[in-house]
Amino acid sequence: MRFRYSRWDGTQKLDDLDAGDVLDALSDDLMNYGDLNAALQRLLRWGTPNMPGLEQLLKQLREARERELGRYNLDSTVEQLREQVQDVIDTEKSGIDRRLSEAQTPEARKLMERIARQRNEQLDRLPDDLGGQVKGLRDYEFVDDEARQKFEELMQKLQKQMVDQMFQGMKGSIQQMQNQDLSRVRDMVRELNKMLEQRMEGRTPDFNGFMERFGDMFPPGINSLDELLEHLQRQMAQMQSLLQSMSPEAREELRQMMDALLQDDSLRLELARLSGFMQAMMPPSELSERYPFFGEDPLSMGEAMGLMERLQQMDRLESQLERGSFRPGDVDRSLAQDLLGSEARQALDQLRKLTDVLEKAGYVERKGPRMELTPRGMRRIGQSALRDMFDQLKKTRMGQHQLWRGGIGTDASDELKTYEYGDPFLLDMKETLFNSLVREGPKVPVKMAPADFIVHRTEHVTQASTVLMIDMSRSMFLRGCFLAAKKVAIALDSLIRSQYPRDSLYVVGFSNYAVELKPQTLPQLALNDYVYGTNMQHGFQLARSLLAKHRGNRQIIMITDGEPTAHLADNGKAYFAYPPTFQTIQQTLREVKRCTRDRIVINTFMLERGPYLTEFINQMTRINKGRAFFVSPDRLGEYILVDYVSGKQRRRASSRRSRIA
Repeated sequence: MRFRYSRWDGTQKLDDLDAGDVLDALSDDLMNYGDLNAALQRLLRWGTPNMPGLEQLLKQLREARERELGRYNLDSTVEQLREQVQDVIDTEKSGIDRRLSEAQTPEARKLMERIARQRNEQLDRLPDDLGGQVKGLRDYEFVDDEARQKFEELMQKLQKQMVDQMFQGMKGSIQQMQNQDLSRVRDMVRELNKMLEQRMEGRTPDFNGFMERFGDMFPPGINSLDELLEHLQRQMAQMQSLLQSMSPEAREELRQMMDALLQDDSLRLELARLSGFMQAMMPPSELSERYPFFGEDPLSMGEAMGLMERLQQMDRLESQLERGSFRPGDVDRSLAQDLLGSEARQALDQLRKLTDVLEKAGYVERKGPRMELTPRGMRRIGQSALRDMFDQLKKTRMGQHQLWRGGIGTDASDELKTYEYGDPFLLDMKETLFNSLVREGPKVPVKMAPADFIVHRTEHVTQASTVLMIDMSRSMFLRGCFLAAKKVAIALDSLIRSQYPRDSLYVVGFSNYAVELKPQTLPQLALNDYVYGTNMQHGFQLARSLLAKHRGNRQIIMITDGEPTAHLADNGKAYFAYPPTFQTIQQTLREVKRCTRDRIVINTFMLERGPYLTEFINQMTRINKGRAFFVSPDRLGEYILVDYVSGKQRRRASSRRSRIA
């Protein structure tokens, strides 16, 4: 079989989500903390090895922004403008010298010398700052036509970029901006200020009429005054970020140059009024922040403004991704595609489908604003936990136990044998007739003899009633043992339901008190961090009462990480003390004796070693004759499952020997 790999180009489609895989990815988190909705949020945040989460997209976005910041030098924008203005000055001086050299008559030369001296003095007196030079050249009478044309084109280009940055109008490439264009901008800003003034006075402005006249100066999709204000806020924030990201010297020069570009005093006044209205009606934008550029590549004014827009889009997407685990629908997938590529959009599409996939598979159901696990989802988690534990058994070569098939019982097996006197007459007709035909030949009637009879072997199926006692004290959570215990309970429940349906399983959790836990509630069971106490006595009492309704093989499997530190006092309330008191130990051992008297075997799995725990377990096993195991949390499941299955086999073998005897 061959596989062909290629670089991601945005056309490949990610595999559809498998509901079972999604639930498996949720199961450990769900069992550890007991909150399905929080587990879903964390899955959205961190993803899986096969499905990128929001954090991975955030990492890609932050790396992309870091590359932009590490590439450019924003102060170079002002330096480029300086060079362009200086080129205009140099072109004008060269033109003056050329005109002087072209003078033919002495009178013309004398006049040209006087003009050249005046113009050169004006050029030499231009201020050093960029804004002062632009303002001086705007009032300067050019001698050279090429220099005049260069300056006019530069001013028109900068005016267009500045107005575009504020209003995103004048679509298409950079065009010539004439006085009538600035006049229309002035009219638009004046009408916008009237609308904002009406809004502040409580009146309803004519937004639709405004957009009919000036809607071409704004991008499509703006349908209300609030949306228009949000757009203007983002545009002004980009300009503020551009200025704040420069050095103080470059920032001041750019401010002065922008002020010099606005030749229309009334437009300058209307823009100042608009800025005042915006600050009064909307809080300062969080997007107008300083970006720490540290690169070397130069930027033109247009490129710098485009870069500010891209960086603030990154900031907006970052904010959406940070809260996306709570509201995945708020993440702008088109924006993610523009900034991170098609793969990011497909990943977001997958994340938005998580709950739908689980709902369609019947693993979860929506109840109000929250999601809850269904019985089918519970069974799936149990099967996954059981599979994970048996996978570990394969790796450690455990579980290869002899399987007893023989014996006299009630259930037929697939294994056949010749009939012997006393065997249950579970006849296999095909093999019996075949023996008769071999012996007598093919004739009618068929004659059969006792030697022809072939019957099914039987196995004596034993029933076992088990109480799984899980320590739910605070230390189990702090030591990271509770998740392993929950997975064992879920896996054991799944094993019994699927392989030993005649067996009974109860789950009892104990801390300061003991309580019966329903297996279907285990995945969402959470510990109370503030509960102290390990009340084994109450746990054994409850286990005895649950097992009292059953006969035959009865056992308690206890999982704990510490010795008993609580018992029930005479008033029925839990008494806690650490180190454990003599009375707590005695009350607990007294309950162990009652279990022993009722022929209930107690097998203990200890997740921690300690002198108090070791001594107590030694006393308990001497009384009950049960077994004790020291195991690590990561191997708890395989030990308990092997012990349970091998216990079933020992009981079968014992039953076989007793029946033969």
